[in-house]
Amino acid sequence: MPKEEPQETLLTSEEQKVLSSINVSKVILPTIIGLAAVGYLMWRSFQKQELPTIEWSRVTITWVVISVLLLGVRHLAYMTRLRILTDGAFSWRKCFELIFIWEFSSAVTPTSVGGSAVAMFVLAQEKLAAGKIATIIFYSIVLDTLFFVGFMPILLIWLGPEMLSPGGADNENFVFWRRTFYLAYTAMIVYGTFFFYGIIVNPKRIQRFLIWSTSFKLLKRFREKAKLIASDMVLTAEEIRGKRWTWHAGAFGATTAAWTIRFVLVMCLMIAFVPAVREGVSFAQQSLIYGRLEVMYIVLALSPTPGGVGIAEAAFGPFLSDFIVDGNGTYMIGMAILIAFLWRLLTYYFYLVAGAIVIPNWIRGVINERKQMALENKPSTQ
Repeated sequence: MPKEEPQETLLTSEEQKVLSSINVSKVILPTIIGLAAVGYLMWRSFQKQELPTIEWSRVTITWVVISVLLLGVRHLAYMTRLRILTDGAFSWRKCFELIFIWEFSSAVTPTSVGGSAVAMFVLAQEKLAAGKIATIIFYSIVLDTLFFVGFMPILLIWLGPEMLSPGGADNENFVFWRRTFYLAYTAMIVYGTFFFYGIIVNPKRIQRFLIWSTSFKLLKRFREKAKLIASDMVLTAEEIRGKRWTWHAGAFGATTAAWTIRFVLVMCLMIAFVPAVREGVSFAQQSLIYGRLEVMYIVLALSPTPGGVGIAEAAFGPFLSDFIVDGNGTYMIGMAILIAFLWRLLTYYFYLVAGAIVIPNWIRGVINERKQMALENKPSTQ
């Protein structure tokens, strides 16, 4: 009886490297970091005798349920974008599965591998053309960046500089957060402009620039990767050329819905647990909370930890300390920690667990398909 071909021989070394980066064991580190951060913050809250007291009323439960439902709507928005970018090549069921893998990989993938490498490998297994794969990856980057870069000036004009003042303008950390925001936002503009120009305006010029810039000794080791990025940009530009405006509008609309829901979900949790927000916050103040959450997310883009784990839980309270208050206007540290934990539970840890369930089955399917192809292509001994 012939021996079964080892799994490793069915995948290239590069593919094995990518797969190892989304191994379910990667759940352990971010979970430890996140729980350690929450545990430390709760300990500080306990030391200050500021543990949260929750009144589980019908209103509280209703808003928590709404938050959970919004998580489903957000997932649907990402599925819709994937369907649009693939021109319907994927079924809704396939989109449902792939978004779980994509979210999981962005939560655990180390910088050395990169989320794009994982996404490209995953999409390549679905038998998509190279041009479509590049379009999904690179145009998604443009759409996500356009959402933040485009809406942030509008929010700043509408809400004013208070949006950049976590805990109020008198907060001692205000200058630090503001400078960090400006740094992250500038990096986002440069990053987004590079991809927008390379995909929409002049991909050939970006291709020449990348090849030229990596001809210098210090950057020579990045030459092959730069060539690959440049080639994918050209493929993306060719793929989206001639697309109707409704295609672009639909993709951007789905992107806007997904990101907006991410922040509205947090607001629902605040309404559920903070009576001051539920009963005494006007629409203008709710808009300010929304804007503050966008600012916080841009700052978290600089986080060195996967998915901003640990940093996000710690930053949440300071960013919204002037809203998470009791009837006397005193900041409720314990309540802020609780809401931060529930927010991350729904939008981060949920995808860690879901990915740990979905990914092994998906990988098994990839390996089985490779085995079948190997058997079909194996020369007959008769």
